[in-house]
Amino acid sequence: MTLDALREKIDHIDDTLLKLYNERMELVHQVGELKNTTGAPIYRPEREQAILNRLKKQNSGKLTDSAIEALYLELFAVARNLELPEAVAYLGPEASFTHQAAESKFGAMSRYLPISSIPGVFREVQKGTAKFGVIPIENSSNGIVSDTISCLDEYDLKIIAEVMIDVHLCFATLAEDIKSITKIYSKDIAFGQCRKFLQDLGLDEVEHIPVESTAKAAKLALEDKHAAALCPSVAAKLYNLPILFENVEDNTNNRTRFFIISNFENAPSGNDKTSLLVRLPDRPGSLVEFLNDFEKAHINLTKIKSHIVGGQSIFFIEFNGHQNDEKIQQILTKHKESIKVLGSYVKETDDV
Repeated sequence: MTLDALREKIDHIDDTLLKLYNERMELVHQVGELKNTTGAPIYRPEREQAILNRLKKQNSGKLTDSAIEALYLELFAVARNLELPEAVAYLGPEASFTHQAAESKFGAMSRYLPISSIPGVFREVQKGTAKFGVIPIENSSNGIVSDTISCLDEYDLKIIAEVMIDVHLCFATLAEDIKSITKIYSKDIAFGQCRKFLQDLGLDEVEHIPVESTAKAAKLALEDKHAAALCPSVAAKLYNLPILFENVEDNTNNRTRFFIISNFENAPSGNDKTSLLVRLPDRPGSLVEFLNDFEKAHINLTKIKSHIVGGQSIFFIEFNGHQNDEKIQQILTKHKESIKVLGSYVKETDDV
């Protein structure tokens, strides 16, 4: 077949796809109208995951699973925004890892609100300024984010999804000679994540200036030819800051997990995870008694972390399953005075 003939076939397929996309959007519109009469949310993570699972299972072509996700997650985002453009608040600024996590779920077309603090994200979702919030919950190198735990305890919002992002940092600067660099900007934990790299290049003794985010670090480094930034490559490219080295973090498996929060509950998907905050009675054996109930019900606890919130010890606990599962309901009912259910959502990963 000639090149022109191949291109003609591709054009025909594109024409057909356009008609099918519009047909799909019309059906989505009808679904949206039905949901508006009941007050049901437009974004249903468990429904989107079911579609992706079905498509991956029947796929026999050249598309990989990740390619199918990329195509359809953007299609889902377009459909949502045609129906009801809703803001997504995230821990900013633009080009931060949280921004990348948000775009991986909500696509490029969504309206994003960069917020300067984790409590600020919760406030804007609580007020209704944003329908969704995206915040970090834990990093494989630095553990649980305490501000997120405190806000999950304080605010009456639900976790509706989780997102996992590989965290890779680059070293970017306007300096033509590394020896002329006198200061480095980054988020405080990033300096620790890149300690060996900085030592190897003799940059461990220059001034390290912690800032609110790695994305802001790139912006600040652009203002000084003797400064550099440890930042995401997407942030360096956004501000046209030259990248000298990629993937400078000490741990190449550095990952961060994020929560998406909103004001509604998910229906069961068949592959769910549930997060809880637990305040147990101050008496010997209370934790063992609580955990034994999960063991007896054959429920797999995937995380148990202790935190101090407001001077009081609480536990952040996660397990496989949905809060509406019968055997889980029995435990939640028994310990209802001690438990705050944070949400059940489609399980993306076992752990960071």
